[in-house]
Amino acid sequence: MLAAGALIACEADAGRFAGLQVVTGTLGDTTVIRTLSGSVWGADATLVPELSIGETEGPEELLFGRIASIAVDDEGRIHVLDGQALNVRVFDSAGEHIETLGRPGDGPGELRTAESVVLLADGRIAVNDQRGLRIQVYRPGGGETEEWAYRAGAVILRLRQLYADRHGRALVVAPELAPSGRLIQQIFVFDASGAPQDTLLPPGSDFEPLSVELDLMSSSGRSRRIAQPIPLTARHYWTVNPEGRFVSGVSTDFRIHVERDGGVLRIERVHEPVAASEAERGYHRERLTRSMRITQPDWSWNGPPVPETKPPFRGLVVGRDGRIWVKLWTEARPEENEDHDPENPRSEPVTWPSPLRYDVFEPDGTYLGAVNPPEGFADYPQPVFDGDYVWAVTRDALDVERVVRFRIEVGGR
Repeated sequence: MLAAGALIACEADAGRFAGLQVVTGTLGDTTVIRTLSGSVWGADATLVPELSIGETEGPEELLFGRIASIAVDDEGRIHVLDGQALNVRVFDSAGEHIETLGRPGDGPGELRTAESVVLLADGRIAVNDQRGLRIQVYRPGGGETEEWAYRAGAVILRLRQLYADRHGRALVVAPELAPSGRLIQQIFVFDASGAPQDTLLPPGSDFEPLSVELDLMSSSGRSRRIAQPIPLTARHYWTVNPEGRFVSGVSTDFRIHVERDGGVLRIERVHEPVAASEAERGYHRERLTRSMRITQPDWSWNGPPVPETKPPFRGLVVGRDGRIWVKLWTEARPEENEDHDPENPRSEPVTWPSPLRYDVFEPDGTYLGAVNPPEGFADYPQPVFDGDYVWAVTRDALDVERVVRFRIEVGGR
């Protein structure tokens, strides 16, 4: 083992991956792999569509109201959770409809809300019904259903994430509001029978982003200070891998921590900061100011400025195969909002979207390369990544949603 703080520079399998240079070593119980240059793929990858599910007109099972979540099993079956219709539609790997599970309501197998669908280790299908404060569990084939209740958080969020690991556990996020005004992300853990096992806090929960503050008046007439993160500043991101371990990082640096037996794997990469133009920074400042003044009309900026460079990344996703997909910040360009509503104070005449781009790492930290999704590819609901394939929601010019299976294609190959 290397002494604490010692790192070794090397070329990773230079014969196979020409140009890939990394630094590896150990720091206490942490194994570090830092990519200096190059990648396994040797070029950027794109996504080529292979299968599309969804129509503007046709059978009911192909008409989606609002796709809230998708899940894919080992056989390539696709499970689509419609948050408007409040059901799960199951399709085989060729896109043929198999069955529909769930319906609106408060009874067994029924849903009041539906934001996340996952597949449990034994093939059962779990849906987070956050307003019902329960997880609805379905057996394939329309068999019996189960209901796992959990304690309410103080805050009901639309995006309450549900995870499942290979050991049969289900993990649901239930935020609560701390006295400081920060959201605390509690995680309730259930075993395969639905029995509560534990309540966890994700790593890095003590991180406080750079913020401005708002005076919020409660129904009792008491004023409370609420923190609102400043745009384009570092955040703490985390997710859960198939082993049920946390993968996390604070985006002040390109540094991802993966929990594992006996320690931590720390994945790093040399990163060139992306600049935020004065116009883009002004857009974010004005947008946040307008939003705050809806609640507090006399509000004025009371925190650090919007930064001139963006953090390295803005999200983490782990694939079914354990690969880590790091959602990067990219250079933004102004775009006219064709749907701008002058009567809506939250509607923007011009937006500054940052094109999607991901860095992809093997579970052991080896840098594979970057993926540039095509136009219309949505990062919400969260895509499903598995090996050479990606399942994601796309939206066309008419805002029609479809689930598309893509193949990863590197450098035209």
